[in-house]
Amino acid sequence: MEPKTALGRTVGALNAGVASLLDLPLIGRLLGKGFVVITYVGRRSGRTFSTPVNYRRKGDELVIGVAMPDKKSWWRNFLDDGGPITLRLDGAQRHGHAVAQRDERGRVLVKVRLNDAT
Repeated sequence: MEPKTALGRTVGALNAGVASLLDLPLIGRLLGKGFVVITYVGRRSGRTFSTPVNYRRKGDELVIGVAMPDKKSWWRNFLDDGGPITLRLDGAQRHGHAVAQRDERGRVLVKVRLNDAT
């Protein structure tokens, strides 16, 4: 599905740019301390999507804070019981289970439990 607005196309281009930077050896190591590319299957479309997100890590769990959650839809794939997610983390593909929760103030956190912790 192509983004229909100029803003959607711009966001898509920025996401692709950040994802490309994460693949570069030096820049990727620096950015990789706070960014990760997640890949997931859309809950309605069944299509596979990838997007870079900011995260913080606690052992074998990652926490992704969703900025402006009402303007984004990717995190909704992980509501209720959550779902599978793949991450390009520390130069390797990692698999996990993500669960999104919205608090009473409207903030959204997506918690990812890695299946193959290292």
